[in-house]
Amino acid sequence: QVHLVESGGGLVQAGGSLRLACQASEASGRTFSTYVMGWFRQAPGKEREFVAGLRWNDGSKEYKDSVKDRFLISRDVAKNTVYLQMANLKPDDTAVYYCAADKTVVVHKGVDEYDYWGQGTQVTVSS
Repeated sequence: QVHLVESGGGLVQAGGSLRLACQASEASGRTFSTYVMGWFRQAPGKEREFVAGLRWNDGSKEYKDSVKDRFLISRDVAKNTVYLQMANLKPDDTAVYYCAADKTVVVHKGVDEYDYWGQGTQVTVSS
């Protein structure tokens, strides 16, 4: 029903920045006003974890505490796109970053609370 495609990952040095994008589409072609969008990440051997979330309707945001001062989640309604602007990247940010969506208006932070997932985009931060 919901198709999510991430892009924008790559290799950067510590202190650098990247902007990830998540192109979202819904089978009915209707608005995402009833959805919440999230960014998660998963490093090798680690659990997938919440990074940032956004309520589509009004753009309200939630962040993982450790990225709150460095990352910014946003959306372009006209483009059905969610962004994750990442600044001052650290080696610990290295992970596959996934876009997720759930048909709700409450921003969730749990992996098991999102129904739809993109394929992921790799972010690698060198020391």
